[in-house]
Amino acid sequence: MPRTRDILERPARRPDDFHGILTGAPCMHELFRLMERVARSNASVLIRGETGTGKELVARALHDLSNRASGPFRAINCATLTPELLASELFGHVRGAFTGAVRDRKGLFALADQGTIFLDEVAELPLDLQARLLRVLQEQTFVPVGGTDSVKVDVRLLSATHRSLRDEVERGRFREDLMYRIRVVPLYLPRLSERRDDVALLAWHFIEQLSRKGPRPIRGIERAAMDALLSYAWPGNIRELRNVIEYATVVGEGDILQLADLTPELRGEPPPGHHDDHRGDSERKRILQALLEAGGNRSEAAKLLGISRTTLWRRLNEQP
Repeated sequence: MPRTRDILERPARRPDDFHGILTGAPCMHELFRLMERVARSNASVLIRGETGTGKELVARALHDLSNRASGPFRAINCATLTPELLASELFGHVRGAFTGAVRDRKGLFALADQGTIFLDEVAELPLDLQARLLRVLQEQTFVPVGGTDSVKVDVRLLSATHRSLRDEVERGRFREDLMYRIRVVPLYLPRLSERRDDVALLAWHFIEQLSRKGPRPIRGIERAAMDALLSYAWPGNIRELRNVIEYATVVGEGDILQLADLTPELRGEPPPGHHDDHRGDSERKRILQALLEAGGNRSEAAKLLGISRTTLWRRLNEQP
């Protein structure tokens, strides 16, 4: 059990809540101010950001801040459906358009009339559907799958991708004319690793949220566990952070979240079958092992490593 001085209790500071986006990072507040300005127009917006950064939350916030807020908001992930199903989901179909089409069905563009449609992973759109999307943006009309009559709609398009559309255009996988149509205003969502202050704020938020729902109320975090959270690269961003906290609350016991409760990656352990040839990973593993042996006491961990406490803290912050 960690000593009392090595246990961190929840700080008084809470993350700011901007339409469901939680943060305390200055770069995010700059983004919020830009979003408020962008929301006033009907311009198409492309949200760039890695998986797990909260792109759909940004899209919903733009809708809620706009003059379309009273209209519908419809969202779809373009990477999750076959081209045929995606065409039907977007544009609807008429009865008899394909096997199983026993009745007319409205698509998302029709359902989002007078509102907003959000296309996540838009870079995954097949080229033939890109041509149909371009027509919607140019003429605000589309033809349902199997139909002949045009349907007119008034829809604002928001889209998102973790890929560079310019690279996709150069590779011949995305239409250049469509790229310019959908990225009138590009917004860039920072990685969690660029929002270091948010790691602790969001970790406490998820702990509190999960403690209310689950059988394990947590009142504190072992300092070594917090050091591990702060030094991790978070390739899966906020989604991965929440999953790690949920894992820790499930597998651990007691009211203190400890380093031993975290996933192997957070403890500096490579996954099974992985051969660690990277010096940075080895250094991180050595530091976290020392923290574990020292019960989370950074001064004692520094002595075990033969470095000063200041050097230990600097090396923790230098970890990618």
